[in-house]
Amino acid sequence: MPKSDPNAAAGAYPALRVLSVSNQKGGVGKTTTAINLGTALAAVGERVLILDLDPQGNASTGLGVSRSQRSTTAYDVLVGGQPLAQAAVATSLPGLFIVPSDPDLSGVELELAGADRRSYRLRDALADLRADEGRDRFTYVLIDCPPSLNLLTVNAMTAADAVLVPLQCEFFALEGLTQLMRTVELVRGSLNPKLEIQGVVLTMYDRRNSLSDQVAEDVRSHFGDKVYDTVIPRNVRVSEAPSFGKPVLIYDLKCAGSQAYLKLAREVVSRERARQARAAA
Repeated sequence: MPKSDPNAAAGAYPALRVLSVSNQKGGVGKTTTAINLGTALAAVGERVLILDLDPQGNASTGLGVSRSQRSTTAYDVLVGGQPLAQAAVATSLPGLFIVPSDPDLSGVELELAGADRRSYRLRDALADLRADEGRDRFTYVLIDCPPSLNLLTVNAMTAADAVLVPLQCEFFALEGLTQLMRTVELVRGSLNPKLEIQGVVLTMYDRRNSLSDQVAEDVRSHFGDKVYDTVIPRNVRVSEAPSFGKPVLIYDLKCAGSQAYLKLAREVVSRERARQARAAA
């Protein structure tokens, strides 16, 4: 990526924004959101890197990255010190890249037990991307975290500017959200004082189920405007797409799920531009 573009000095290209897509409860649409929000952001003109930090590698599979394409992975970045740019794999969508996962990630906690800056490995790896000022720089990094609190999640939150929280519209998801907020506070207090909640995305919303409305109401009353206006509906096409190695926007652009993720991407960009404007004022 070039680093001598004169437009960068004039602020023509936005700063990199790193979002940790996190929820300690499984099955809330975390990986689905990372894949499809990343795809939608690329579709509206952003340059996006998805970082698959889940040892299961579902984000990698869902974007059609075969095992043979995973010669350098997130494991090599965290443990071996490989540059993120070397690990990034281009997807079928222009502007969207992924650093794939590896089952070896499940052993990172033990392998880095005595390592220096073990909680800062990902932040250090992102330094080169943050320093890049060229027209081909990434504007968003989305980190798909495992559904647990471990060293991988801590690295993601330590490296991130903010946390984006997918929340399934069902009762037990609220308990998981409480646990996540405690984790964010712990990381903010000891590792990353600038970490914030970027937004809460309501997923798997079923208009036929009154519980979905109740959960949405409860979350909005607690988090206010941190909750996105866009709601991701329960949609069979969204569920089918990963089995074809495609994000839903490629699998079926016209379905309700695809349109919701496009709307969410526009809302994310709008919020980020507003935040940048406030910071510059």
